Amino acid sequence: MISAHRRSIYCLAFMFMFHHVHGQVEKGELTAGTPVTSEIQPAETHRYTVDLKKNQFAFLRLMQKGMDVVIDVYDANGDKAGEFDSPNGQNGPEYITIHSKMKGKYRLEIRPLYKDQSPASYELGILRIGPEAATPEGRVDQLFTPWDNRASPGAAVTVAKDGTILYSKGFGLSSLEYEIPITPSTVFHIASVSKQFTVFSVLLLEKEGKLSLDDDIRNYIPEVPDFGRTITLRNLANHTSGLRDQWNLLAMAGWRLDDVITTEQILRLISRQKELNFNPGDEYLYCNTGYTLLAEVVKRVSGKSFAEFTDENIFRPLHMTNTLFYEDHEKIVKNRAYSYSPGGDHFKKSVLSYATAGATSLFTTSEDLVLWAANFDEPKVGDRDIIEKMNARGILNNGDTIGYALGQAIGSYKGLHLISHGGADAGYRSYLGRFPEQRISVAVLSNDGSFDPGSVALKIADIYMADWLTSEEAEETEVPAGKDEAAGVAVDPDTLEAYAGDYELLPGFILTISREEDRLFVRATGQPRVSLRPLSTTEFETEIEDARITFHRDGNNQVNLIRLHQGGQVMPAARIAPFDAGSVELSEYEGNYFSDELLTSYQLSVQEGKLVARHQRHSDIELKPVGVDLFSGSAWFLSQVRFLRGENREITGCSVSSGRVRNVRFEKMQ
Repeated sequence: MISAHRRSIYCLAFMFMFHHVHGQVEKGELTAGTPVTSEIQPAETHRYTVDLKKNQFAFLRLMQKGMDVVIDVYDANGDKAGEFDSPNGQNGPEYITIHSKMKGKYRLEIRPLYKDQSPASYELGILRIGPEAATPEGRVDQLFTPWDNRASPGAAVTVAKDGTILYSKGFGLSSLEYEIPITPSTVFHIASVSKQFTVFSVLLLEKEGKLSLDDDIRNYIPEVPDFGRTITLRNLANHTSGLRDQWNLLAMAGWRLDDVITTEQILRLISRQKELNFNPGDEYLYCNTGYTLLAEVVKRVSGKSFAEFTDENIFRPLHMTNTLFYEDHEKIVKNRAYSYSPGGDHFKKSVLSYATAGATSLFTTSEDLVLWAANFDEPKVGDRDIIEKMNARGILNNGDTIGYALGQAIGSYKGLHLISHGGADAGYRSYLGRFPEQRISVAVLSNDGSFDPGSVALKIADIYMADWLTSEEAEETEVPAGKDEAAGVAVDPDTLEAYAGDYELLPGFILTISREEDRLFVRATGQPRVSLRPLSTTEFETEIEDARITFHRDGNNQVNLIRLHQGGQVMPAARIAPFDAGSVELSEYEGNYFSDELLTSYQLSVQEGKLVARHQRHSDIELKPVGVDLFSGSAWFLSQVRFLRGENREITGCSVSSGRVRNVRFEKMQ
């Protein structure tokens, strides 16, 4: 999974294929060299056509100016051929590429991502039309056309089969300040793709008899509190430990994620925790804390720094000469790409100063990564037993199998077995996908915060693996698999309306289902709204993570229950009555709240009719009432606040949750 504060970067909205689209405006035909400017209303869908010959490639750009839009592309037969929506907000470019398989008029439909946006404008134009490339290499080049310039960050991509490189190239700039181009030898921070190297290091030590995956973490790191339940190294590696996530805790404690953050600081924070999210092995919940602890185990057991151990035992034997774990934020790395995030029509520096490794912080190149991928096919480091352990899915206490193995997501894509992982830190985006039966790997690394490497990598797989792929849809793994086809399932509007409402998944954690015309959306407490896509008239899937929602009717034919299918679990959520926020007396919650676990406090006060939480290192956070003594926060790390009362009904404190952290206690100070 991707961390909660970056979750929005993978938020994809999919239009369902219905016959009627409300507010549809015909805008005419586009011609190369003649851009058009138009205003768009929140309820409108604008339609354009592009006349293409067979086997042509068209590259278009839409500049958003105050509204986040989605562009759907339909071929000459009216079948959906693509969808484009990068996570760059309401301003900045959306790039559209079309590969025409037939002659005729291709249709573009531009629609708002969210209906509650204000009217805005955009500029749309065709930047290039020409023949589609005849070779796989040429088609990949065309795929990267938006980043093939000397004005923006970009990406490096390498494709290999049987350890032999089929394609390797860089696009865009590694440094905007000095206009240094990206090449396959450019070094990127690859965020969570680092995790498989951490697990592999632990397995090397297990092979030497120095530890076991089923050992208690406290055998090696006694600073981890005794929660009354054994947390094994395997729990840490499979994200089933129940530990709270380090990034959420740090942010809640007042840290900025561009601060210098060290392993020592993380260990101190972990040592003060008093509760788990759940009993170890009961659930799957992505947790970076576990991998920081695993790297620390490697350090303590081996007697070497984590960077030294991995260099000696993995990188040098595999000739990964441009790879290292980055544990010193002041270390100079040659050929390093710096990270950027979109800022409308320009880019901004996206600062990353981590001095901790294990969950993240591997610096490497796309070409080094495919050397690593080849080791899974023919092990030069480790052995087949380690590889098989790495590729085996985790199992929960109840016997259910999860979609995550040891540092890898296990899934399929168009009928083929796919093992992959994605990563996102600051403006870095990374993805490594392996097709083990075909012995093909694809590595895509970027320094552009609006880049979706998983989607691009699978489009590359479409090019190089056309002879193996089926029409079967991609099963989503840790990074969305870039689905391009609409489900084609029509659901009656009255049925959709019956599904709308609030459903309580956990105490205080609400899933709000809303309807807009012929589409459904879901918003979890404190999280962005996400579109739902129908698989049948009762089952819908999200475009974030491997999650499905099914709707269930009772004996009176009323929809009063939904079930969330995610991570090998099925969790029921009962419908609850809408809450009257106007009935809440906000002043009752004012005061200073302190957490001993985080050694931090928030001052709550009513300002201009709103309850606001103030911390000296964060911007003010609005708390909106969503239930009895329950509030939703405007910050990702303070997404849910439940107030606690004493015997006399006075407020004594609150419990704060934020996705990967549950129920951190704050006491109200007198």
